[in-house]
Formats: sequence, structure tokens, C-alpha cells
Amino acid sequence: MRFSLSPSPSADAAHDAAHELHRRFRHGAYSVNCETCHVKPGVLCLGRRTVHTARRELFRKTTAGTALVPLLLGRPR
Repeated sequence: MRFSLSPSPSADAAHDAAHELHRRFRHGAYSVNCETCHVKPGVLCLGRRTVHTARRELFRKTTAGTALVPLLLGRPR
């Protein structure tokens, strides 16, 4: 038996709103350029509701050495 799940309109709207929120405030992968579709930071990728893998990887590389809360960590003396 095969079940098919179709997303509801409210789930679609929530998903779109989450992408828009991250884009607007340049959070996560939206804080770097996309090497695949060549858009600037803060711009949605050209594919609807996707963030290209190259953009995610670039974000992970640039934030790999960043502490979660740098102000709470002591400064090197």
C-alpha cells in the first residue's frame, strides 16, 4: 500500500516564510554568495525553495572556526 502526502497550503506558506526570514536577515547559507546560480548574499537562490549545496558548503567552511558565542568566551591575552 502506498501513501501519498501532499503538503498543505499552510505548510507551503510556512516553508516560504522561513526561507524569506533567513534571506532577509542573511542567516545561515543566505549570508554568503551562491556559486551555483551566482546570486549575492541575502538573495534567494534561483531554484524555488532550495539552497544550493555549494552555497551551504561555503557557509560551513566560512563558519567552521567561529565560536557560537564569541563574546562569552575569554579574549586571548
